[in-house]
Amino acid sequence: MIGPTRTSAINISTISQKPKLRSIAQKVLMQMNAKLGGELWTISIPLKNMMVIGVDVHHNTSKNRQSVMGFVASVNGALTRWYSRVTFQRPNEELICGFRVCFLAALRKYYEVNHNLPDKIVVYRDGVSESQLKAVEQYEIPQLITCFKNFTDYDPKLTFIVVQKRISTTLYSTARGIGPPPPGTVLDHTLTSQNWVDFFLISHHIIRGCAVPTHYVTLHNTANLPPDHLQRLTFKMCHLYWNWPGTIRVPAPCKYAHKLAYLAGQYLHSEPAIQLSEKLFFL
Repeated sequence: MIGPTRTSAINISTISQKPKLRSIAQKVLMQMNAKLGGELWTISIPLKNMMVIGVDVHHNTSKNRQSVMGFVASVNGALTRWYSRVTFQRPNEELICGFRVCFLAALRKYYEVNHNLPDKIVVYRDGVSESQLKAVEQYEIPQLITCFKNFTDYDPKLTFIVVQKRISTTLYSTARGIGPPPPGTVLDHTLTSQNWVDFFLISHHIIRGCAVPTHYVTLHNTANLPPDHLQRLTFKMCHLYWNWPGTIRVPAPCKYAHKLAYLAGQYLHSEPAIQLSEKLFFL
């Protein structure tokens, strides 16, 4: 009997573009390599023994109309191995009920791989509006903290960052005339909030039009990482999405979580097989 299998589909119109065939074939092979567990590239992270987590929610439009949480966590120091889970919840529910279950499973997997638990945990939580920030702080973060009690004498440092893409803020650069700022541009004053430690980051290359940054709001930071360290770490994480050779608009684990939640909610309508949780089968 054949168990869960990683698959890949190619649109015939895609491989019919002869001038681009070499480039397309290379990207398909890289994607297949990643799905099979290959490590395409990494970045230098000075913080050791750290776990990075990405979380996103997809609201299903099918008959069941369930919301799906995608959860992806790093399980090695190079941030090249990822553990993923999916949970389903009530329709249009953004706050996550299954956060604790997924987080506990990720910590156990990290211990299995490294024979120790992470000292620092950084969570990037996508898809939270301004009005939900207080609720996330009071509801989701305590779920994570209670998980530490399941391990003896374990008290890691936790940083919880909300990622907001749907904002009205636009940034311009006047360095060479008026145009979009280059990737890596950070704004952490004037437009930022009085109630939270937050910043705006443009991490992707913008070809034309105005630059809409991504807004990052730090809700919890017992790791006491300075703002500039959080900004550099966040920009580096935008380099690790293996479906694109450049930078993307959000940290890679957020993008992975989004793709996983979309696949499960829109097509699978159920949790993927647990045997696939250690591979990026959803790329």
